[in-house]
Amino acid sequence: MSTFDYEPMYGGARHDPEAAGGEVTSLSLYDGPDRGTFVAGAGPGTRLRPGAYRFALPEVPAGRYWATVAFTPSEGAKPVKDESVRLDLPLGLGLVTSPEAVAKELGVPLPLSAEQRDDLLTAIRKAQADVVSYLGQPVIPLLATRPALTPYWRAHEDLNQADSWPFESEDQVQVSAYRDRGDGTYDVDFLVGLDGASVDPIVRYVTTHAAESERLRPGGVGSQGRRVSSVSAEGQSISYESAPVEGQAGALPALNGLSRWKRRLFQPLNRPARPPWPYSSSRGRGF
Repeated sequence: MSTFDYEPMYGGARHDPEAAGGEVTSLSLYDGPDRGTFVAGAGPGTRLRPGAYRFALPEVPAGRYWATVAFTPSEGAKPVKDESVRLDLPLGLGLVTSPEAVAKELGVPLPLSAEQRDDLLTAIRKAQADVVSYLGQPVIPLLATRPALTPYWRAHEDLNQADSWPFESEDQVQVSAYRDRGDGTYDVDFLVGLDGASVDPIVRYVTTHAAESERLRPGGVGSQGRRVSSVSAEGQSISYESAPVEGQAGALPALNGLSRWKRRLFQPLNRPARPPWPYSSSRGRGF
């Protein structure tokens, strides 16, 4: 069973219903954007931290679903429905994008067949492997749970920030959830490493390159081969469209556009030994 973490929006801002006496009551899955056919439901949501609630998703066939989340903003307020949620299930595959997202990029209608899904998953893994190789680090974070942690209590403490907890790591760290044990300590879930699924440029790169590789692969999902611009009347000559170059509208994103997320490796430079005094000054540059 997979889970989905939901952050309520109310009045154009992030909102925490439970803190105001409300609750996040239910999540309903539908098989189309018109939300006409109900598929399954879940709820109520479990509060992870202020403004974040977790749903245990029901077992449903793989595919794209349109969801409605119902919550009560505050005590005594009327319930509201959020219809902005769209889920490509199952979650938790270790990928930054989904076969459905790649299929939409290709113009392939949903739902996907089992063979199409398998082919697109393979294309996604290949494109994601290119990103991992370039960045020098995984794009899926590791979930690490630390029990009975005592936060660093300081003025205006925000327990959603990783530096509020005694947890050391050389990688990027985010607080996924924390649970009060009732004795002043907390069980804390940390996400350690780069969360590529939350970085739009990484998601776009993997999605578009997976789609392009399938489009060009003979027999691939949505395969069209090279784009034909014109054919002579006798069919004796064919002209192909040239792909947009980097920087033009419609061009594929380039790997170097992800350079800001590369793992940086630092090591001290070896310098020649300093000559002894009085041949060098203690205030000199060391050579």
